[in-house]
Amino acid sequence: MTAKPAAAAARATVYGYPRQGRNRELKKAIEGYWKGRVTADALVETARDLRRANWQQLVDAGVHEVPTGDFSYYDHVLDTSVMVGAVPDRHRAAVEAGALDGYFAMARGTQDVAPLEMTKWFDTNYHYLVPELGPETVFAADSAKQVGELTEALALGHTPRPVLVGPVTYLLLAKPAPGVAADFDPLTLLDRLLPVYAEVLGDLRAAGAEWVQLDEPALVQDRSPAELNAAERAYRDLGALTDRPKLLVASYFDQLGEALPVLAKAPVDGLALDFTEAAAGNLDALAAAGGLPGKRLVAGVVNGRNIWINDYEKSLATLGTLLGLADRVDVAASCSLLHVPLDAAVERDIDPQILRWLAFAEQKTAEIATLARGLAQGTHTIAAELAANRADLASRAGSAITHDPAVRARAAAVTDADGRRPAPYAERAAAQRAHLGLPLLPTTTIGSFPQTGELRTARADLRAGRIGTAGYEERIGNEIREVLAFQEKAGIDVLVHGEPERNDMVQYFAEQLTGYLATQHGWVQSYGTRYVRPPVLAGDVSRPEPMTVRWTTYAQSHTDRPVKGMLTGPVTMLAWSFVRDDQPLADTARQVALALRDEVADLEAAGTSVIQVDEPALRETLPLRAAGHAAYLAWATEAFRLTTSGVRDRTQIHTHMCYAEFGDIVRAIDDLDADVISLEAARSHMQVARELASHGYPREAGPGVYDIHSPRVPSAEEMASLLRKGLDAIPAERLWVNPDCGLKTRAWPETHASLENLVAAARTVRAEIASS
Repeated sequence: MTAKPAAAAARATVYGYPRQGRNRELKKAIEGYWKGRVTADALVETARDLRRANWQQLVDAGVHEVPTGDFSYYDHVLDTSVMVGAVPDRHRAAVEAGALDGYFAMARGTQDVAPLEMTKWFDTNYHYLVPELGPETVFAADSAKQVGELTEALALGHTPRPVLVGPVTYLLLAKPAPGVAADFDPLTLLDRLLPVYAEVLGDLRAAGAEWVQLDEPALVQDRSPAELNAAERAYRDLGALTDRPKLLVASYFDQLGEALPVLAKAPVDGLALDFTEAAAGNLDALAAAGGLPGKRLVAGVVNGRNIWINDYEKSLATLGTLLGLADRVDVAASCSLLHVPLDAAVERDIDPQILRWLAFAEQKTAEIATLARGLAQGTHTIAAELAANRADLASRAGSAITHDPAVRARAAAVTDADGRRPAPYAERAAAQRAHLGLPLLPTTTIGSFPQTGELRTARADLRAGRIGTAGYEERIGNEIREVLAFQEKAGIDVLVHGEPERNDMVQYFAEQLTGYLATQHGWVQSYGTRYVRPPVLAGDVSRPEPMTVRWTTYAQSHTDRPVKGMLTGPVTMLAWSFVRDDQPLADTARQVALALRDEVADLEAAGTSVIQVDEPALRETLPLRAAGHAAYLAWATEAFRLTTSGVRDRTQIHTHMCYAEFGDIVRAIDDLDADVISLEAARSHMQVARELASHGYPREAGPGVYDIHSPRVPSAEEMASLLRKGLDAIPAERLWVNPDCGLKTRAWPETHASLENLVAAARTVRAEIASS
């Protein structure tokens, strides 16, 4: 194909960039600061060095305009709360005493003060801190961070574009503050918030910003006429400011739909839209809206959420069509590159042929620059890149790893009966109670226990050959026995082996399944200083041999109490991986489910009576628009049932979910047909228990009473109080007592104290029930 040069030279840009550094320097500096080993000044300097390195890498790759303000010590939504002065009353004293410590107190809490609630950023595995607002909220501008980073970039000679969370999205992400009526709508504060944004924009303009990007991803979701009217009003008012930078309003993750004409007509200077497959409808919608005459269009044609190489010819075709719809078309990734690892070139353990198919942040910036050059100067200027890209795409399409006839034949043979347990829940529950003999309000944990430095060192020593398999397994066995002994002493009813052998709840399984690839350096931020290495799901999936049976049965042999078998469910195995994009997700989910079904069968055959299949990503992966919900939930719940339905009635199937808005999927939770579900509930004050009750959920549930994403130790009375709230919604015979999530990230002292308090809380409430 050939393309004419663009009338106005296309530029390359990105919306945001990974924050952690090549060796996770930011994580190490922040955690060192929390432990008192790194000074505040040293932390600030580390952050400054990382920003400079990021900008230089972008410029060296050919990016013309770099983002500023996207860098964060913890979370960019929390940064926005600071920018607009939305500090909760309980944290105000800490913030006034010291901005940095106050910031971390909002994120993590203290022993005396709870943190902000945390939940998923749209349909990603990134977590943001939920703003708490109410009728009495008073906003006040604090643009120091945004202006400071802009000034840094300008001083280095770059062309910067500050990036802010837009005012409409910020309010739509917010929740009523504690003590505020549940029906309070934060969007009613828009007129109070807009002058603060106007002040920040004025400060950025005065500091030298030509353009400012305002991110409005919430507008890709289904929005009411009132919400669309709020967006129209917000950008009418901000666009009417007399002394402001040029405004670029950005959306991503899906198509804008009914919000597109609202923004297209707004008095702003440009739009940034997602044109990848997930948002392909934006192209036709933009044409139907009359395009963007006289405005800038930033076209997100490189997928910012997955790691597969771009199809240059397809992207250039899209860009060529867009040239007639805007005054100027620039090239970008579909969203911030925060969601992908930094550099594929440093991976040494991936087959070089497969490595050709992968593009992490650095490779994506090169793709963006190549596309911008081809658009601006003609495709003849990138002829070599186009030829190499065609060869790489053909290599992937023809690879044996992507097609296993045996796996596909097994998946095609699945019937509806394979995804249903023969007996109804009531019969199963009776059989399980008789078999397990658990008390009222049984206590358990979610699965993982603290991953100590010694455990991580042991895994590293095994990989490096410093210890042999026998020495490593001895360390794992010792850890399992210690974890069991603590749980028995604390009085926990259903035990776990603590997962000391597991590096990550997805990666551990991916490394033992065909079709998956593991990276060594592919770190991606999940929340705060928590980074994960999502595996790459490149081909058809099967399970060559048992994955968890050995250590689960080892644990059960050392205790008379039931030990849960622990698996990660098929949807989460997809959601927390970089999934293949060459076949429907439903097909991939079925393959993974069948592999896990084999594991469930082997666990049961080995004597495991309680098996937990975690699906924390079920809500996360829900399509952003309601039109896609039914189809997604149909295959997602089928995959879970296919994993778990082959067991006997007396085998109790658990599942777990955390840090999401569960109200949208309560019916789907029911459709999973799990016997017991544990859910995050501590930060949201048992909201999910009320949602389950409202739905009439008939099975057993454990809404969490211990927030494990904070270092604070909740008292026994605090957890008992949450249990009593749970009992208001769920009968005692169906209520479990557990933390919100796994304990992998916690330290042993706080884990000991918190779980002892959890058991004490359960005993207190049991006694209250017995005496009532």
